Amino acid sequence: MSRPVTWYDITMELPIESIVFYLLLIDALGANLLSWGGKQTWWQQKLAPIATYFPLTRGWTTYYLVLVLLMGIMLYRFDALVLPL
Repeated sequence: MSRPVTWYDITMELPIESIVFYLLLIDALGANLLSWGGKQTWWQQKLAPIATYFPLTRGWTTYYLVLVLLMGIMLYRFDALVLPL
């Protein structure tokens, strides 16, 4: 007789590389939404100390997104990236 399948039988391990990649991807997408969506004034008003050191410019945020996507491609090619289903 077989035993019933429980939740811990079907969960998969999530490597730290995937967690870091998805956190950086969310951050890069959020930065691009703020910079391309015209929310630079909100960023400068609400987070002025951070905005002086990290300005939201379209070039830098796009470059950041491209670097994160390249990192994702490399992780995928090395089979270290768990894709969401």
